[in-house]
Amino acid sequence: MSIRLHSLTKRFGTQTAVNGISFEVNRGEIVGFLGPNGAGKSTTLKMITGYLSPDAGHLEVCGIDVAKDPLTIRKKIGYLPELNPLYLDLYVREYLQFIGETHALKNIKPRIEEVIEIVGLTQESHKRIGALSKGYKQRVGLAAALLHDPDVLILDEPTTGLDPNQIQEIREVIRQQGKNKTVLFSSHILSEVEAICQRVIIIHQGNLVANDTLNNIRNGQGRPIVTVQFREDVSPEKWNALSGAIRYTRTGTNEWQFETDQADALQKQILQLALQEGLNIVSLQIENRRLESIFRSLTTASHPTT
Repeated sequence: MSIRLHSLTKRFGTQTAVNGISFEVNRGEIVGFLGPNGAGKSTTLKMITGYLSPDAGHLEVCGIDVAKDPLTIRKKIGYLPELNPLYLDLYVREYLQFIGETHALKNIKPRIEEVIEIVGLTQESHKRIGALSKGYKQRVGLAAALLHDPDVLILDEPTTGLDPNQIQEIREVIRQQGKNKTVLFSSHILSEVEAICQRVIIIHQGNLVANDTLNNIRNGQGRPIVTVQFREDVSPEKWNALSGAIRYTRTGTNEWQFETDQADALQKQILQLALQEGLNIVSLQIENRRLESIFRSLTTASHPTT
């Protein structure tokens, strides 16, 4: 495997940011690394890349102990941090030339042109970095992470600041790179994770709460969801008559979601209730739980919302 963590722990004073987590990521995998703000994601990524030292546990990248040989590890990793550090006074190619020389690359110029094309920087590559939009600055950071053709890509919020079209383009870059590299990336855009990841790892308050394929997580964690929207505003007290609802949540204007183990039966109960109460249903559907709802259930207290 390319990344292996065992009982990794990091403390800052009395606060435990990462609490004994263990997982592995193999070559050819694109894995989403998820958690709410303050969960320990960025701290974990910084330990993997050698920028922070763990207080306990063991960490290997490409079979090399990060604690024993951090410089070799950094040659094998391409890292795009959440706060993308760039030299704003440099031109794009000038900055990438500097990064290439730092890695002691040979034939730097052809490689610079290659990564500029890969990340979609060609039209903006003649500019100073400071003159670029936030989205294109993000592309410069991604180009720098790819420049030395690393075995492992660590991407912390790689699509921050990108518009929907740019997100789609960078998503495709990540997908292509993941064919022969190990890609671990964090994102708050869960639809993006669902679109390109085979597996997700979720941490909460420094603890590992999920590590599996998306399908297995959905099957293991997720009950079906019944979503109904009415034309009228409906009092939540009406739902006391529904025997199949485990919990319910108001999700929009006159819209409610019901978590249930008996979706078909609950759907029939909602229809009967609507007939009895003279309620007009705009839409009524059953869906398997999406990653967003699973993420919320794993990283928040579980209780009905009324």
